[in-house]
Amino acid sequence: MKKYPGYAFPGGHVDEGESIYDSAVREIKEETGYDVTELKSCGFIYWESLNGDRYFTYFFKTSSFSGECIGETEEGPVCWVDPAELSKMKLALNMEKYMKMFSGSYSECYCLQDENGWQVEYK
Repeated sequence: MKKYPGYAFPGGHVDEGESIYDSAVREIKEETGYDVTELKSCGFIYWESLNGDRYFTYFFKTSSFSGECIGETEEGPVCWVDPAELSKMKLALNMEKYMKMFSGSYSECYCLQDENGWQVEYK
């Protein structure tokens, strides 16, 4: 069973002593096989859940990369997808929120979980 059902962006956690930028470079290498450079920040999402958990999700994009795609990880297949095709695909949880961060219209999002679900506010 795959950890994340549906397609998702590469991602992960920041290791101790690692910058957020360096973490993104490392995670992309581990999960895709690509070496990326010139990452540009697309913003972040702040999550606050009912159980009190709080965390940030940071977004970067680039068109500078080298290497070869590894094809698959334990989490599922790895592939390039035309953004226009995403609406036809099964996407992982929260991908619709993440995609808005790449549009250029938003740089910040606050997601608060309450008894009615997630309340989302983009800035």
